[in-house]
Amino acid sequence: VQLQASGGGLVQAGDSLTLSCSASGRAFSTLIMGWFRQAPGKEREVVAVTSRSNDRTYYAEFVKGRFTISRDNAKNTVYLQMSTLKPSDTAVYFCAGDPRDLRWIPIAGSEYRYWGQGTLVTVSS
Repeated sequence: VQLQASGGGLVQAGDSLTLSCSASGRAFSTLIMGWFRQAPGKEREVVAVTSRSNDRTYYAEFVKGRFTISRDNAKNTVYLQMSTLKPSDTAVYFCAGDPRDLRWIPIAGSEYRYWGQGTLVTVSS
């Protein structure tokens, strides 16, 4: 499976931005999809995760109410809508996917088999 993340850029605090991640090589609807981020000098952390049919989602506390994860299985794409961005949201954002049929929402990066290359989001104050 190949994942391609896009949509990053330089924005100001308070702005909105939408990231996209397109998948190829496997039926997208069979993948749990997540967004992770890694800020300079920090460890990678989970941002949001969506189940195969988008009926279950997980959000990290620091993005609740500001970010929304969604997916379009017909377009093989998962999105991360980000609003009210803060300088602390500056990071490289990665999309990840896993094909396992899990009863839980995986939030550890080690639980994901496939990774995109990352897209940089920079939020200026």
